Amino acid sequence: MKKEKKASRRAAHTRRRRKKRGVGALYYALLMAFILLFCFSAYKLTDVLLSARRERDAFADLSALVAENSVPTPAPRQTPPPAETPESRTPEPPDGGDVPAPTPTPEPTATPAPVPLPQYAPLYEQNSDFFGWLTIEGTIIDYPVMYTPDRPEYYLNRSFNGSFSYSGVPFIDAKCPADGNYYLIYGHHMQNKTMFGHLPDYASVDFCAEHPIINFDTVYESRRYQVVAALYSQIYDDGEKDVFRYYDYADLTDEQVFNEYVGHVLAGAIYDTGVPIEYGDELLALSTCNYHTAEGRFVVVAKRIDTD
Repeated sequence: MKKEKKASRRAAHTRRRRKKRGVGALYYALLMAFILLFCFSAYKLTDVLLSARRERDAFADLSALVAENSVPTPAPRQTPPPAETPESRTPEPPDGGDVPAPTPTPEPTATPAPVPLPQYAPLYEQNSDFFGWLTIEGTIIDYPVMYTPDRPEYYLNRSFNGSFSYSGVPFIDAKCPADGNYYLIYGHHMQNKTMFGHLPDYASVDFCAEHPIINFDTVYESRRYQVVAALYSQIYDDGEKDVFRYYDYADLTDEQVFNEYVGHVLAGAIYDTGVPIEYGDELLALSTCNYHTAEGRFVVVAKRIDTD
């Protein structure tokens, strides 16, 4: 009887030790998993922060290059008329008759190739996907804009030099014609407020009043736009009807399409800017992700005002 009790106690003790070892092993495994998860998260966070810093520095370098090559627009030089020479003087008629009409010189018909603006020429030489530069004074939005009609969203997660980038580079919708009257530009809504992180601030009428002008230069031409409307939108399912898919509009040269687009924009505007808009205006739209709904988007539409 005593032997049985002793054996039973030993068995119970063995079970307790095994249970403790099992609990200890589980605790150790969980601890190691937590440490590994912490290290991985710390690595990813560090990588994101360092990448963000590198991306900011890269954009700052591009901006400095633009500033370095910017030159003031010279005043048009007045060219004096050519001095009259015996060869250029109209000959007198020998007998008082009519002066013979000079033979007209044919005008050259070849159109000269456009020349990049001095401040953007170095960037265009580095990367021919560079289309222009976008700036909203008083915000961090001060970036190059890319255009790859044969590679949609190529710069969604690529830097200016083509390497991987979390923030990417703002880019024009591939469906927009390069020489059209409308550009739709996409940019990430970064949590650190870089890229288009400040764009949803246009939901405030006061912010719009303080930042009414958007500068968007192409490689060849300086341009200024005035904000017309700001609106919340989203990416809609294919089956949804009677919705405004702003991202389906790329060419507004047709008057009916233009008026349809503008009608939707004004109907969805958060507030009335009072800025008139009519067919013939050149438009610009900036789009970024927003979190008011699933697949939400925030859009700012502006019209060009420097064409007069």
